[in-house]
Order: sequence, then structure tokens, then C-alpha cells
Amino acid sequence: MSWTREQKNVTIAAYLGWTLDAFDFFLMVFVLKDIATEFNTQIPAVAFAITITLAMRPLGALIFGRLADKFGRRPTLMVNIACYSLLELLTGFSPNLTTFIVLRALFGVAMGGEWGVGSALTMETIPPKARGIVSGLLQAGYPSGYLLASIVFGVLYQYIGWRGMFFVGVLPALLVLYVRAHVPESPAWKEMEKRARPSLLSTLKHNLGLSIYAIVLMTAFNFFSHGTQDLYPTFLREQHHFDPHTVSLITITLNIGAIVGGIFFGSLSEKIGRRKTIFISALIALPVLPLWAFSSGAMLLALGAFLMQISVQGAWGVIPVHLNEISPDEVRATFPGLVYQLGNLLASVNATMQASLAVTHGQNYGMAMAIVAGTVAVVIAVLIPFSRERRGIDMTQAAKQMTG
Repeated sequence: MSWTREQKNVTIAAYLGWTLDAFDFFLMVFVLKDIATEFNTQIPAVAFAITITLAMRPLGALIFGRLADKFGRRPTLMVNIACYSLLELLTGFSPNLTTFIVLRALFGVAMGGEWGVGSALTMETIPPKARGIVSGLLQAGYPSGYLLASIVFGVLYQYIGWRGMFFVGVLPALLVLYVRAHVPESPAWKEMEKRARPSLLSTLKHNLGLSIYAIVLMTAFNFFSHGTQDLYPTFLREQHHFDPHTVSLITITLNIGAIVGGIFFGSLSEKIGRRKTIFISALIALPVLPLWAFSSGAMLLALGAFLMQISVQGAWGVIPVHLNEISPDEVRATFPGLVYQLGNLLASVNATMQASLAVTHGQNYGMAMAIVAGTVAVVIAVLIPFSRERRGIDMTQAAKQMTG
């Protein structure tokens, strides 16, 4: 399997685009407590900013996905990265909670665009046989971003405070220069550019069953990831009263598990198929639950978190390739991102719901997280056999046939 330099550059750019997008998102989950203190409010009120960020992502997936289907993947990706970096920087200047929440909502729009555009550009450019492992690598960008945020929190937070954390978040803007210099346009998009394409609405109407199924599946997937990640640092700080250094180390451990899971199961899906891989990795969460949510020492919690994220991101590692393969060709930059982010919208209540549940049960975050994680692991295992298996389809060829 020989790779061209362009194919490598596209993969690097899409991986970094998603890593830095997630980095900018996760910087916030470490400082909910500090923002609540500064703006004189409660943690659930600030956790609402996570909800609104996630809720606005479908709008970004739609806007940037349409731009990428119309004007190309490459220029859209550059605009998108510049937008989310700038909004992250502005968040650090928030004078009050309202401004903070408005800026996080706008950040959500920018964040929602990157995944669909980056994954379409990559899946259409790389050799079909490499899609499984690259899918795992792309999805590993998300925990890589969380990992970076954990390191920044552990190392810099004591010097720069919560506002400084957001100022650091402008750095991804430099990636635009890399994309501009090294990343070519997708060959499949160049083929599709040559002809008139049906509108998004008529394509979705034509694929209504697929669209509804994909949104329901992605809702379960988003509850799986956000339900096990977003409140984990708060669980460690509030319920176990660990210091920032310990919180940082446990979070780093869980993200290493996530990266390992994504790449391992992404590669495995190339051999045993996308559906079977997702089924197996989702069910690994069940035996791990007690260790992850209910053990007490830092070491056992770290081990539980590591294993839980192997399961969660193992299942997620197959998602970029699976959604791109089952997507209608003419809306590939829009469809995967849109169904993913609509699932995110439906699951965006998670942080507020888990925080409220924990507070009403005497700060029991472990129980709130375990209920969500256990339920959705089973739901994913039940849903995934109904999906289509289209491992290894030729996307450029499919676009050519549509042109012809």
C-alpha cells in the first residue's frame, strides 16, 4: 500500500484539525469550577456552556459541510480552523457569564464544521485499504486534544488561570498555514464538481431511512463519549477531592486509553468489518463500569478510566470511515458531519443532566456517569447490526459513475 506525499499531508492535517478543535473544547471542562466562582454562580450554570457548544455543532456541520460540498474541502477547512481558534481566544476575554455562553455557542458552530469536512477530505484522498486505521487515527484526534488540554491544565493552569487557558487556544490557527502549503483538494470532490448535484434536501429525502437511523445511532454514540468524558474531571475534583495534578494525570491516562482504543479497533474493522468491531468494543464498557465509576484510589480510578476509554473510543474509532462509506456520494462533506452533530444536539443535555443528577444525590457523579454509560453501551450494541456494511467502497470511482 503506497502512499503519496499529498495523502500523508491530508491525513496529518485532518488529524491535527480535529485534535486542536477538541483541545479548544476540552480546555473548558477543567475550569468549570473557576468560571463558576468568578461569575458568582453554580457549576451546572457554567456546564450549560458545554451543552450550548454541543447543541450548536449541527449548525456548523451544515454550514461548513455545504460550503465544502460547493467550494471544495480544502478552502473550507482553512476558514473553519481560523474561526474556532479566534472564538477560543475571545472566550478568554469574557466579562460575564452571558458573554461567555454566547461565545461558546459561536465556538460550537465553528467546532461542528471541522469533523465532517476533514473526514470527507481524508477518506476521499487516501487508499481504500488504509481507511480503517486512518479512521481510528482521525478519531484519536479527539482524545489527543483532551490529552493536550490535560497537559496544559497540569502544567500551565497555576500560572495562567482559567482565562489564560483560552488564550492558549488560539494556537491552532497556525495549522491554516500548513493546510494552505501542503494539502491538495480531494480527487472525489474534483470529479463531482464537474456536474450538477441534487440539493441536500432531496438527497436526504431520498435517503430518509438511512438519515434517521444514522442520527439515532450518533445520539447513542455521543451519550457514550460525553457521558464518560465531560464530567470526569469534575467527578475527580468534587467527589474525590483530588488536586489538579492528580486530575491531570488520571485524565492523561484515560486519553492514552482512548487513543489506543481508536487506532486498534479502527484497524481491526479493516479485517472483521465495521459493524462487528463497533459491537465488540461497545460491550467492553459493561464489565469495566464498576472499576471506572465506583472504585476509590487514584490508581484504580485511572485503570478504570483507561479501560473505559479503550471501549468508548474503540467504538468511535470506526465511525469516521463507517459514516463516510454509508454516506450518499453527493453530500459526503455534509452527511456524516450533520448526522454526527445532530446526534450531538440530542445528547447535548448530558452534562447538565449528569451534573444535576449528581448534585441531587449528594455529589455522586460516579453513579450519574455509570447510569448513562451502561445504558448507551447496550443501545449501541443493539443498533449497530442494523447498519449497512460498505467496507472499502471506491469513492472516486463512485463519483465518476455519478458524473457519467
